Order: sequence, then structure tokens, then C-alpha cells
Amino acid sequence: MPWQRPDDRAPNQLRPIRFERNFTSFAAGSVLAHCGQTKVLCSASIIPGVPKFLAGSDRGWLTAEYRMLPGATPQRQPRELLKLSGRTQEIQRLIGRSLRAALDLELLGERTIMIDADVLQADAGTRTIAITGGYVALALALQTLLEKGELERSPICHPIAAISVGLIAGEAFLDLNYLEDVAADVDFNVVMTGDLGIIEVQGTAESGSFDRDRLNCLLDLAQEGIKDLLIAQQETLKSV
Repeated sequence: MPWQRPDDRAPNQLRPIRFERNFTSFAAGSVLAHCGQTKVLCSASIIPGVPKFLAGSDRGWLTAEYRMLPGATPQRQPRELLKLSGRTQEIQRLIGRSLRAALDLELLGERTIMIDADVLQADAGTRTIAITGGYVALALALQTLLEKGELERSPICHPIAAISVGLIAGEAFLDLNYLEDVAADVDFNVVMTGDLGIIEVQGTAESGSFDRDRLNCLLDLAQEGIKDLLIAQQETLKSV
């Protein structure tokens, strides 16, 4: 039986996406990223200095922290304090890897950019919207350095965006919500640059296996979705 999307979207249609700029006052850059019912607060802070392994290198660094707030899901989740779950560690490393790919770290100089992604409400896709919104917060933060004259030119090489895709009942779908994520036979997260170079592909079959043709289909679908996300980012940042 064909899968009927709970929100009646077409298979290749994103959930409504928007970014509320400067959502908080004190971070160098911040957005509240909305993707359907998923809401992630993405903040970028600029910290003088770099980790010890980069000291004296004249290169900067970017790292990330990710948290799911207790009220983000129907059943309250305990706060992760002293010990992070494997999932949280894996996601924040993914965010950091993805957004470092946006930067020329030599142009950044010996500064560290901290991306904080706090999930306020989760309906799947939290890691992908954290990356996509995190890029917008990063661009806003770097603009503050340019305006202050602390940077001569932007260290951003290209934008970064990410999206989920999956197979349900043999059909490919873009931007899965929670009900679809649970039902998916194959689930992928794809991160790409503005010129559609692949940074990372995370994918697995929840049951059975899939062939190369299905893989190519999913990557093509992800690419089309990322094109739309890049436009949404550009629209948000067009006055920066």
C-alpha cells in the first residue's frame, strides 16, 4: 500500500522552513530554525584563542554542542549533564565537522567559534536543521567581526545545508517527520556544500537492504531538497 504522508506533502517537498534571525541578544549570531514542527535554537559565539593543538598555528577552529531540551518531545527526557549519550556526542561532532567545511580557518585567525544547537521541539530532522540553521548563525556571527573591522574578509568559503531522505514502502521521500522516520525502511542524512559537494552521508537500512539505484535516487532527492534550503538561507542572509 502506498505511503500517505501525514501532512499531505509531495514526496519531494520540504516541510515549511524559516529562520528567525537574531533570536537572542548576546550570541554573536543566532537563529531559531523552524522545519515543520521541529524547532532548533542555533547560536554562534566567538571565543578568543584556539584549542592547544592549534596554538601558534594562526588557524581558527569551530566546534559544536547539541542538546535536546527536556520538553522537546511528548515524554520528558532527562537533561544530559555530566555524561552525554552516544547519540548526542555523535550529532554534535557531525555539526562541527559539517560547519568547519564552510570555513577557511586561516582567514579566521586564532579564534574559536562555538555553535550551540538546542532542540526546543523535535519532530525528526533535528541534526539536519541544526546544521542548516547553524550555518545561518555562523554567517551572522562572522558578519559582526567584519563590521567591527576584526576581519578583512569573510572566512566563509561556501554555505552548508543538510537534509534527511528515506524509503518508505519502496518510495523515496524528502525531509522525514517523526512518523515517517519511524516507518522508514531506509533512512539517510545528507550534508552538502553550496556547490552540491558532499560533506557527509549517513545512511542505513532499518530492515533488509537497498541497491545502488535506490542510493542514487535518495542522493538525487537530497540534492534537490538542499538546493531549496540554500535558497532559504540566502533569503535570510540577503541583507547581511
